[in-house]
Amino acid sequence: MSRFEAHIAVEGVTDEAVIKRLLLHTGIACGYTRGLGGKPALIKQLSKYNEAARFSNWLVVVDLDQDAECAPEFVAKELPNAAAGMLLRLPVRAVESWLLADREHLASYLGIAVQNVPLNPDLETDPKITLVNLARKCRKRDMREDILPRPNSGLKTGPGYTGRMLEFVQHRDYPWRPEIAAQHSDSLRRCIAALKNWQPVGYHKPD
Repeated sequence: MSRFEAHIAVEGVTDEAVIKRLLLHTGIACGYTRGLGGKPALIKQLSKYNEAARFSNWLVVVDLDQDAECAPEFVAKELPNAAAGMLLRLPVRAVESWLLADREHLASYLGIAVQNVPLNPDLETDPKITLVNLARKCRKRDMREDILPRPNSGLKTGPGYTGRMLEFVQHRDYPWRPEIAAQHSDSLRRCIAALKNWQPVGYHKPD
């Protein structure tokens, strides 16, 4: 049974899958999904989501990337006055760092040695590139072709990258595990703690 419902706004479908898994893990039902148009568009709409969060719970997840040295600096700039129902969380430096943090299952999914997966993915400058480079070690040709960018494409990832990330999050044998991943990512650990402590708009703690 869910504790309450929250709406989400995210950059893309990989983020959506990860965040829905986190909500399930913390006992929160997922309402509407908004965003999915990339980071600049999401930030542009942040004030509107914050206005909506006066009346309902909204979880907005934005990759920190290289926009600030730390999450508090970014929040102070983009959302100085959060509404009661607003929760803004920033993976450091991208949602892929949270996927990398479940080292054992990611290694099993890619078919590589767990020692290749970084111990502290929050320290990776570009977690997406780190994940792509791990896939280069994969012996499964179809997986490499999906995840790795085509030569001279100018892209960071291959045509099936998103599909493979969704498959990993929901995998039957090696699914992404938030509770395990939180042991290797401080930004994920803090996000889960915030979700567990989150209360519905209008909630008043009993005396």
